[in-house]
Amino acid sequence: MNIKKSDISEVEFISLIAMLMALVALSINMILPGFQSMTDDFSLPTPNKIGLSVSLLYAGLALGQVLFGSLSDGIGRKMAINTGLLIFIVGALLSYASGSFPLFIAGRIIQGIGLGAPRVVTIAIVRDKFEGRQMARIMSFVMVIFVFIPMVSPYLGQLIIQKFGWRSLFLVFTAAAISMSVWLNFRLDETHRKADRSTLTLSVFFGNFIEVISSPPAMLHAATLGVCSGAFIAYLNMSQQILQFQYGLGTQYPLYFAFMSCGIAVASFMNGRAVVTIGMERLTIAALLIMASLSICLAIGIAASGRDPSIMLLLSYLIIMLFSFGILVSNLNAMAMRSLGNVAGMGAAIVGALSTFLSVPLAIWIGNFYIGSVQPLVLAFDVLASFGVCLCTAAIRLSVGKSK
Repeated sequence: MNIKKSDISEVEFISLIAMLMALVALSINMILPGFQSMTDDFSLPTPNKIGLSVSLLYAGLALGQVLFGSLSDGIGRKMAINTGLLIFIVGALLSYASGSFPLFIAGRIIQGIGLGAPRVVTIAIVRDKFEGRQMARIMSFVMVIFVFIPMVSPYLGQLIIQKFGWRSLFLVFTAAAISMSVWLNFRLDETHRKADRSTLTLSVFFGNFIEVISSPPAMLHAATLGVCSGAFIAYLNMSQQILQFQYGLGTQYPLYFAFMSCGIAVASFMNGRAVVTIGMERLTIAALLIMASLSICLAIGIAASGRDPSIMLLLSYLIIMLFSFGILVSNLNAMAMRSLGNVAGMGAAIVGALSTFLSVPLAIWIGNFYIGSVQPLVLAFDVLASFGVCLCTAAIRLSVGKSK
């Protein structure tokens, strides 16, 4: 490992990166149990409208990733993250004080822009220290800790909402951002040396931008992550309606949500152990094929029977989908960043932004088809994973051809 003796330990380094990335999950999953309360407070006709607070946060996230990823190549990783956290706090306080739904959504978009910094610059930090399979290994262990937040945050969110109301969640987000900034500044050395930084000029910006988008394997891996994330975000948006209301889980919904998130944690841990010997490419293709094949089987079963699966069958299916997604995230990020070490900030920005720009519209589009059945979500996992196989296979072939 390339961390100096004066730096934090590997365990603390992984924990810090994971918690910074987890701010995105925290700001999304903790509000899920509050959708109905928000719908009532803003006098909206359906909770589907509140689902926009997730999708549009991701839209802001895409913009923030481009902004802060490129900035971090010039001003340093820590300064970029600190700036993003400050913007996130402004957005959180705006949503807390909002008196109308449009103002609430504006706050969520601002939160997304700010979250672009910890989301993308953390990947650049890891790339500053590692590459290839070693980066995939570290990112997998990061994901093990990262997934813990989605597992427990809906339950914590429900407890906070019941005791203090949904607006108090945004004060929790503010406190979390401040805490992460303190941890970052006191415990982590700057990983992007001044001697390696780019001058912040338009010519350098566009030069770095062209260098990144001129790497077909990187763009194809990012696109694969984007289409698969579209199904995952759709699941996040629809999970409360499907599990809490359609399947009648009620207040037990956060517990089931946490249980299913274990799939991502287990996958990330196993990937961290297996990726060095098996390889990123094989694991990624296998995960995509599992996701696509099981989804088409379930879709056919639903169509043939004329009814949705039992709760146990659905939960088993979703756990496998989340397990497969856990394999994909770490490996696709590492494969996309493999050739972008000289422009890691811009590379992480473009990879993150492209995947987000693809996933958010797909998630919104998928959500529009939900009318009390899980079939649209199942078909989405099938179609998008199948498309992901094609994209990833093309990227791997290009990478092999380039290496020759």
